[in-house]
Amino acid sequence: MLAKQRRSLILEEVRRSGGVRVSDLTQILSVSDMTIRRDLDVLAREGLLEKVHGGATIGGHLSTEEPGFEAKAHRELREKDLIARFAAGMIEPGSAIALSAGTTTYALAHHLPGIAGLTVVTNSMRIAEVLWASGRSDPTVVVTGGIRTPSDALVGPIALNAVRSLHFDAVFMGVHGMAEHTGFTTPNLTESEVNRALVGAARRLVVLADHTKWGEIGLSTFASLEEADVLISDEALPDDARKVLSDSVGELVVVQSHD
Repeated sequence: MLAKQRRSLILEEVRRSGGVRVSDLTQILSVSDMTIRRDLDVLAREGLLEKVHGGATIGGHLSTEEPGFEAKAHRELREKDLIARFAAGMIEPGSAIALSAGTTTYALAHHLPGIAGLTVVTNSMRIAEVLWASGRSDPTVVVTGGIRTPSDALVGPIALNAVRSLHFDAVFMGVHGMAEHTGFTTPNLTESEVNRALVGAARRLVVLADHTKWGEIGLSTFASLEEADVLISDEALPDDARKVLSDSVGELVVVQSHD
């Protein structure tokens, strides 16, 4: 079993039961306790669980905890790029789309230059800078303006007024967290307000969320699971999440590594 698969199974067990013992995991996965401890170290560094004496528990993230862009930018890079590549393949030349702020939408931005006639509206200076730096005439870039949050989203009245005056063929949305009863959430109230406006201004909502977003719950919900026309995730998405999402979103796409 690959380390990535083993860690995914460890996370599933932690989320299912709320906590695990190293001794139990060694029996379940048939590996040494040293291997399990290394896996727990990796998962703890990524903020996916908390190590305790003899095992680990589910991460104690607060609903208002808002990691900065840099804190999230180095997590799940491979998964985010796979998701971004698939999402880019959905975009038709000549369309008008919106990209919310976030590290997965930032990955998507790298795949957009050269799509003919594309217009991209974003509330992220980082995404705009990626598109401008390409030196290509396409896409046309529109930045909402506004006040920056710790996650580098532009929010507030200026951003809201800009979004509410526009109409998109699709919005590609990154999320802080997603769960069955809370939907798609963010820890920042002002960012949630702009996200709601982006969803309301678009014909289609495409959510880009790697497997680590499942079970995370931020302070404010900006869309229900049912509002997503498409949700794109990666193959480490837990089985329970796949079932819930398949029953809720319009279409669940799980991108495989060989894709």
